[in-house]
Amino acid sequence: VAIKQMSLHKQPQKELIVNDLLVVRDNKHPNIVNYLDSYLLGDKLWIIMEYMDGGPLSSVIKEVHMSEGDMAAICRE
Repeated sequence: VAIKQMSLHKQPQKELIVNDLLVVRDNKHPNIVNYLDSYLLGDKLWIIMEYMDGGPLSSVIKEVHMSEGDMAAICRE
């Protein structure tokens, strides 16, 4: 699993986080990293997700150069 910790104290629109969690909780797909659970500990929200080898998508985007066709194929999946 992967655990993401978010400080709710620093989040201006907490309702959006709750809405996002409800969406990912109710939508499962083999081609996306799935939400497993979440916990509120003090002012920190711990979000438990499936572990994805290769690191965060933001790092992959910065390191890997893809053709438009490759990007379209990934988006389609």
